[in-house]
Amino acid sequence: MNPILNDVAEELETEQLILRMPKPGDGTAVNAAITASLEEMKPWLGFALDEPSVEDTEVNTRQAHAKFLTRENLRYLIYLKDTEEFVGSTGFHNINWDIPKVEIGYWIDTRLSGKGYMQEAVQKLTDFALDDLGCRRVEIQCESENYRSRAIPEKLGYNLDGILKNDDLSVDGKRLTDTCIYSRVK
Repeated sequence: MNPILNDVAEELETEQLILRMPKPGDGTAVNAAITASLEEMKPWLGFALDEPSVEDTEVNTRQAHAKFLTRENLRYLIYLKDTEEFVGSTGFHNINWDIPKVEIGYWIDTRLSGKGYMQEAVQKLTDFALDDLGCRRVEIQCESENYRSRAIPEKLGYNLDGILKNDDLSVDGKRLTDTCIYSRVK
């Protein structure tokens, strides 16, 4: 089946959060969160090496919207349900619809970290992937030294499938890094 025919919820809800597909106009809020979180994100995320402009971020969120519609990537923006404050971004990438399997990626506005929001969002995406999308495997990959990112799959009961030694270059391109691969399977 052509992936574009897959019915995928454009909005998901948890106890405290709304996760929704990016829409035109979201770039300003996303950019403010990136700008506030640059120092924490720089070691791990390439888009945080240089501060993006609001226009750059708006272009990126519109591209994410288009990829959501074509089912290439399914990014969800996270908002607090009560205040509608932007929290961060998560979603499915490296999707293989034939198996099906997905990889979950995420980042949070530093000002809202440590409150359990990302753990709640990733738990929702994990359940959604396994129960609603029929995925047979959900993966989370992160650099071995990114302990805050590693804490999410570990708290959610993901299995550490392995650590790939000298698997990638650091975001700044200056050293080799190890990649942790976590999974939940059905």
